[in-house]
Amino acid sequence: MDLEQVGDGLRAILDAKTAARERGLAASRSCIRACGNAIRALHRLDRERAAALIAEASGHLAEARDVLSEHPDILHAGFVHDAEKELVEARITEAMISGQAMPSPGELGASPQAYLKGMAEAIGELRRHILDLMRKGDLDRCEELLADMDDMYYLLVSMDYPDGITMGLRRLTDVARGILERTRGDFTTAKVQSSLQAALEEHRERLVEG
Repeated sequence: MDLEQVGDGLRAILDAKTAARERGLAASRSCIRACGNAIRALHRLDRERAAALIAEASGHLAEARDVLSEHPDILHAGFVHDAEKELVEARITEAMISGQAMPSPGELGASPQAYLKGMAEAIGELRRHILDLMRKGDLDRCEELLADMDDMYYLLVSMDYPDGITMGLRRLTDVARGILERTRGDFTTAKVQSSLQAALEEHRERLVEG
């Protein structure tokens, strides 16, 4: 056996794998960055920019998957999964804020684990949006989104599988439960205050009329 020839062959394989890893990692990071910017744009109600950033993120994720298609060990190492999760979070947040249908895992090309974890993290973004709506006094829309959060949480809690299968979903589900409970409490307080304010206003008008 010519060990020098064997070494050359092994180096060629590992060089190609390393190059693919670097490209896939860079594309995954670009996807995550674009998703973060898209969510910020959604909270500013700049939906056009958010949609453009989500499309950009989808392109970066597709690139990562493509360059790693011949290296499944690296494709499933974790960083592409994280990019998938962030894209799911951005798309679900976009759908809920915009009143669109919830995107399915098939539409997003996401693994079940990435989809569920992205959904769990989207609950936190919805809380932020609901608090913005509360400040504007749009309690009807808050109630609709709170119901959506409830539905999402009950789906998450129904996924009773070991963490080795769901890749840490249980912790995110616990966090989502706390977020949901705080948001429900905030909404209840805002609703009571709104009802009280309306009653006081009605009483004042009656006094003026009397």
